[in-house]
Amino acid sequence: MFRRDPFAGARRYAPPKIKSLAQKIRQHGKTRIDGYAWLRADNWREVLADPGLLPTEIRSALEAENAYYEKVTGDLKKLRAKLYAEMRGRIKEDDSSVPLPDGPWRYWTEYRTGGEYPIFKRAPREGGEPETLFDGDAEKGDSAFFSIGAVIHSPDHRLIACALDRVGSENYQIRVREITTGEEYEETIERTTGEVVWTADSQAFFYVERDDQQRPRRVKLHRLGRGAADDILVYDEPDEAFFVGVGETQSRAFALIESHTHATSEVRFIPLDAPETAPQLIAKREEGVEYSVEHRGGEFFILTNVDGAVDFKIVTAPTAAPGRENWRDYIPHRAGAFIKSFVVYKRFLVRLELKDALPRLVIESKDGAVHEIAFDEPAFALGFAGGNEYDPQLLRFFYTSPSTPAETYDYDMESRARTLLKTQEIPSGHDKSRYIVERIEAKAPDGASVPVTVLRLANSKLNRKSPLLLYGYGAYGLTVAADFSATALSLVDRGAVYAIAHVRGGAERGRRWYLDGKLENKTNTFTDFIAAAEALIARRYTRAGKIAAFGGSAGGLLVGAAVNRRPDLFSAVLAAVPFVDVLNTISDESLPLTQLEWPEWGNPVASAEAFERIASYSPYENVRGKKYPPVMATGGIADSRVTYWEPAKWIAQLQRVAKGGPFVLRMNMEAGHAGAAARFERLDEQAHLYAFALKAMGLKNAKPIARRSKRR
Repeated sequence: MFRRDPFAGARRYAPPKIKSLAQKIRQHGKTRIDGYAWLRADNWREVLADPGLLPTEIRSALEAENAYYEKVTGDLKKLRAKLYAEMRGRIKEDDSSVPLPDGPWRYWTEYRTGGEYPIFKRAPREGGEPETLFDGDAEKGDSAFFSIGAVIHSPDHRLIACALDRVGSENYQIRVREITTGEEYEETIERTTGEVVWTADSQAFFYVERDDQQRPRRVKLHRLGRGAADDILVYDEPDEAFFVGVGETQSRAFALIESHTHATSEVRFIPLDAPETAPQLIAKREEGVEYSVEHRGGEFFILTNVDGAVDFKIVTAPTAAPGRENWRDYIPHRAGAFIKSFVVYKRFLVRLELKDALPRLVIESKDGAVHEIAFDEPAFALGFAGGNEYDPQLLRFFYTSPSTPAETYDYDMESRARTLLKTQEIPSGHDKSRYIVERIEAKAPDGASVPVTVLRLANSKLNRKSPLLLYGYGAYGLTVAADFSATALSLVDRGAVYAIAHVRGGAERGRRWYLDGKLENKTNTFTDFIAAAEALIARRYTRAGKIAAFGGSAGGLLVGAAVNRRPDLFSAVLAAVPFVDVLNTISDESLPLTQLEWPEWGNPVASAEAFERIASYSPYENVRGKKYPPVMATGGIADSRVTYWEPAKWIAQLQRVAKGGPFVLRMNMEAGHAGAAARFERLDEQAHLYAFALKAMGLKNAKPIARRSKRR
């Protein structure tokens, strides 16, 4: 039975008294007061690299918030343990990926029972004993935090380059070792993004170095056996608004250096068999023009939105003269069919498209024959692995839906036969027939139709009595996949409905869907989310006040803005590493991501209009003295994307200004933006969030449906 105030007992605990120091900020002729600016450490750059350097006063404030969280949720310890056990019970602990071939070898990852990190392995392609390349559990050692950015084998299959982060700041250290002997080269490369592209002779590799502002800025070439100080500077991005990445074509003929913002890109290429060649520009950057590059024969294949191709098209250009003047349409623009990604093989071109808010895989052979791989569920997710080879006949793809565990297929691109290689195993059991997957449409205030994916128990009734968790993101053109979530079943099995609002700012309905949710259109993201909630209420899935809103990072902005507008709709708000101090962050050019973010949100430093717009929706700036539902936020001290003080300031502001609540912060004093990198530690973090949601939903003591079935 749903109670009006499940957190009534928690109100006997007073929130910590986080001091408010009025700091005046003058911007575009207006003055605002930031009472919690002091939570940002003056030495924040050093703190990102070493959380132990956090000033004592700030650490004490965050520890006080953590202690308050533990008091408020003290009655949830048993539930968290149950949730953790359930979630872990759905994971095959000794799982492994399906091997991908590469020349004489096949490569894969696997886990051992009880292991937190993957083990990278290989075996002869035609059969033979496997060998371990990298054992994540063993490599972790006594590090409090450990993340594997990459383990990349060299083209001659003799070496691996390992990119590791032991802080949580996403500054990866690269080291190289011999596969057969395990012997490591002496040199260590610091402060990288973790990207590695080997040269054709396996004697060197390209990588990206971060600058003092955490910006991926320089591409360098490292020759094995030399110190990092001797590395060759290949490219240094001069514009602080651009980040740099490095990759390679599927043909392995070229390294690709991409400079990009969220709206503009520029690519250079270097032959991998002549790595000291100066990088050659493909096409000069143009504001608002994006492109990515593949290669076959004497041509580049370029995915781009140039010439008004909102949903992108594919053009070709000769490798000898790849400039814009030589681009020729290969797959013309088709409005409503968004080409999300593609790969070019020697005999095939594969593209992943989004149409009518559903993904599809389209295969084109070199002779021009085109076909699509078909699926029939109302909502599902697709992906494919480019693989290691340039001339495969088999395409490795992945299929899943909210009720269907992940399936791995090999697809014969000539015969069009698909072979199921693996279905994600749920050790504790999973009966797909117990669930219903539905896709509904919500009408936004401006008439736009917002897709909403729903997962619920098949025997549930649409009587407005079910609590519901509504998830959303809505930024950067990223799509929220309608995939299988083993953790979400802990909510659904207790009688909750799980829903995903595919709001504008994502690209579920094509690139226009993204453009209609950024810059001057950003508020569409928030009104779409509210419209989704109202549509679920209108269709009797739930009722107002029984919806838990959940979003992370930019999705934290979404739920923070939505609850400011309509607190009456929600029973709780879960905000994981939330981007909620938007106005202050986007106005601060010293922060690592600020200039890169301006094309997404606007530049409030230069534009009064952008300032007013962001000020109107920034969650921290718009907390009001009205009744809010309970709010739980998480953060990480070493987070360089959403710095720790954003959720800390927001929760402190809610505690001081808003009514209702409680408002709690769970700060990870060691990790960064992604939280724990270990697979079971991540489950523990999820258990904390879901236990809070279940309590707010009135389902704290609800038994999972599977247990009820056993008693019958």
